[in-house]
Amino acid sequence: MPQQWQQSGWHWWWLVALLIVADQFSKWLILENMPLYSRINVLPFFDLVYVRNYGAAFSFLSDQSGWQRWFFTAIAVVISVVLIVMLRRQPKSMKAANLGFGLIVAGAIGNVIDRINYGYVVDFLDVYVGTYHWPAFNVADSCIVIGAGLIIFDGFFSNRPDK
Repeated sequence: MPQQWQQSGWHWWWLVALLIVADQFSKWLILENMPLYSRINVLPFFDLVYVRNYGAAFSFLSDQSGWQRWFFTAIAVVISVVLIVMLRRQPKSMKAANLGFGLIVAGAIGNVIDRINYGYVVDFLDVYVGTYHWPAFNVADSCIVIGAGLIIFDGFFSNRPDK
């Protein structure tokens, strides 16, 4: 890898690759070992459950005729390309923002792989309190949320001087 890439935010490429593999492996385990809609209780507030998400976050637009598959795929690819370019241009010192961008790229690519391969995203992590369930999610979704949180954190707490 060129030296200038190692001095940019793209030095997190190895973590992006690792998280994509972890996401796809976890989804493969679910697909191979759980029937659709089955549930395994792990903790009093956490289950593994195999569901298919044909839409976006919180199953947004999941009841549409199928156009949303390619729409969300295109959006994720465009966002990933933009973030990769930003990572390449940012200095390595912007740790929180760079890590956040990398996590979002990993999550977006993980879910794009599902949309292309299956036409839906495999979700399986179910967190709940009593009868209230957070919408099921996966490793890629977790990467996106944590990445967004890091970017917000960086926006509020970075010590970079304004240009």
